[in-house]
Amino acid sequence: MSAPWTDWDHIVKVDPDKDLAPGDSFEDVCRTGTDALEIGGTLDMTEEKMQRVIDACAKYDVPLYQEPSNPAVVVDDEALDGYLVPTVFNAGDVSWVVGAHKEWVRLDDIDWDRTFTEAYIVLNPEASVAELTGADCDQSPEDVAAYAELAEHMFGQPIVYVEYSGTFGDPEKVRAASEALDEATLFYGGGIHDYESAKAMARHADVIVVGDLLHEAGCGAVEETVEGARDARAKATNRR
Repeated sequence: MSAPWTDWDHIVKVDPDKDLAPGDSFEDVCRTGTDALEIGGTLDMTEEKMQRVIDACAKYDVPLYQEPSNPAVVVDDEALDGYLVPTVFNAGDVSWVVGAHKEWVRLDDIDWDRTFTEAYIVLNPEASVAELTGADCDQSPEDVAAYAELAEHMFGQPIVYVEYSGTFGDPEKVRAASEALDEATLFYGGGIHDYESAKAMARHADVIVVGDLLHEAGCGAVEETVEGARDARAKATNRR
């Protein structure tokens, strides 16, 4: 059976430490047309903040995943469809490759049927996630392709995530990652702010992730990115 994200075009990532845009509700977020919600953030995460967003979104018919930044914020809640756990392949601190994950396994009984990993390749040196993990962001397209191939074939990662959090990335690097993959699903996040930017990156990535836009511009802007991602997928399908 295929993983659910193989049919996705778009994810909204909700940061529990940030407010929604004025006038928006979590019902509005769930009605943007996105394929899934991913609840997570890099800084100032707590279990209580995570739980608040889970509770607000649980009654709507949108797949709901938690992306925990550390074991202390993991929420055990049946409302969640699962956990998408980052492992940062180009991290300078090995804790973000395997150390924090080992602690989670040591401290908790993991629901392995609902727990999946994302092989992050972090490429914006000014992003909080890059600073926190000590990521080496000086990567050529060939380097990014090598990380993607390594993640899929040596480490069996089902998701490769090219992360430019805070800025629009280099499409050539995203394309290089895409061309290196056989079966893994390619996520892209960073700087998606309108229909055209979503469509541009969705030409290479399987799934577009929108986060800051939700909190800064609101659900109407997010809906435009859903349309852009879907139109790119439809055009690619027609070409086949």
